[in-house]
Amino acid sequence: MKYYLFIDETGDHGLKKIDINFPIFLLSGILIKTTDLDHLELLLKKLKTKYWSTESLILHSREIRKCSNEYKILLDDHLKNQFYKDLNQILLLSKFLIIPSGINKVKYVKIYGHLNDDPYEICISKTIDQVLTNLKHRKSLPIELQIILEKRGQKEDQKLDTHISKIIVNGTQKNPTSSLKNIRINFEFKDKKDNINGLQIADLIAYPIAKYILNQSIKNPAFDIISKKIYHGISKILIA
Repeated sequence: MKYYLFIDETGDHGLKKIDINFPIFLLSGILIKTTDLDHLELLLKKLKTKYWSTESLILHSREIRKCSNEYKILLDDHLKNQFYKDLNQILLLSKFLIIPSGINKVKYVKIYGHLNDDPYEICISKTIDQVLTNLKHRKSLPIELQIILEKRGQKEDQKLDTHISKIIVNGTQKNPTSSLKNIRINFEFKDKKDNINGLQIADLIAYPIAKYILNQSIKNPAFDIISKKIYHGISKILIA
């Protein structure tokens, strides 16, 4: 059985300059098996074609929220409401698991100081650890796990490549390699222009989760749609 893990982020992972209004850095992971991914891809292609008459549109959370660039059509409130209704139905009915991890950078610095540890690497280690915990208890062994990450830059990608390669060789804190004999892991980086729908879903769900963590009293209908898909629930997302 083959599974995909699509990973995207919201917030800045740097610790030197922290936006007090948005101190969260969060990775959202989408774990989905091949057959469910095929179905999700089909639904997203239909959605894009319905509103933009093309499958090549790249869904981008920030631009959708701002109604900018291709998403200026969403300035029409009726059209926007219908688009969100259709998108929410896709997210609600599609079969995938959300495995996020993040840090509140203000709290993190208070506890650990400005360490050289990269918050991105810390979060991705936790996400992969939780994914492996989930997969090794499934009945569909052996399993192939394909991790897909969005490219950020040559230097950043090389650093992350080294980090993930070490995880594959050594395992994780709760999942040593000796317990992962039936799971084969591969990973690759994809450019945003490659139009990877799984990465776009990871992007769309990251911000509502971070927003909920920051303030649970604010209306957050997007989070309400995805909340039941979150692995282990909201309380275990933050590392610090």
